[in-house]
Amino acid sequence: MMPGKLFLFYLRLLASLFLLLPLSLPAASLTDQALLDVLRGGGYSLYFRHASTEWSQSDDVRKADDWLSCEPAQMRQLSERGRADAILVGDAIRRLGLPIATVVASPYCRTMETARLMKLGPVSATTEVMNLRSAEYFGGSEAVVASAQGLFARPPPRATNRVIVAHGNVARAAIRLYPDEGEALVLKADGNGGFSVIGRIKPGDWSRLLELET
Repeated sequence: MMPGKLFLFYLRLLASLFLLLPLSLPAASLTDQALLDVLRGGGYSLYFRHASTEWSQSDDVRKADDWLSCEPAQMRQLSERGRADAILVGDAIRRLGLPIATVVASPYCRTMETARLMKLGPVSATTEVMNLRSAEYFGGSEAVVASAQGLFARPPPRATNRVIVAHGNVARAAIRLYPDEGEALVLKADGNGGFSVIGRIKPGDWSRLLELET
């Protein structure tokens, strides 16, 4: 391998490793009420990792579109707890009056099911936030990360929020935060092609937000 090509090889390798580092960006510290107030005003993306899954199952992607399968023998699916959590989270969002204009999800069965169970509006499948384990079908990990970051940097329609349901590995690489299953990262596009994280909401936190209304 020529020296110049060797240098480029190591540069690309280091860039790929950097994208996968499980590091965290500092998030602004908002009180529950302040977070609720800004979400009611709109302008944010709620990035949800899919709800809890059956970890006794595993993904077996051998060709394009295998990820669409809802068969537990082929792809990991939501657990009963995950389905219940998704319903409760969606109910809380509706009761809190958060304006949701669009709901998009990775085409995986577990992400689409999570989004549909929330009942926040029609769900559109998007490969902009594709699972990194299927990245080879979408130009590789760097392409998938760039695509996800482009979505996060795009503001939702005025005075509304966008719900995105996808995967933990996408968040870790594109946001440098690794959410729990069912957890939401609150993202704010800066209008200049970037975005910031202003909060995190775990599944159990929604009940605390609802208590502010009583």
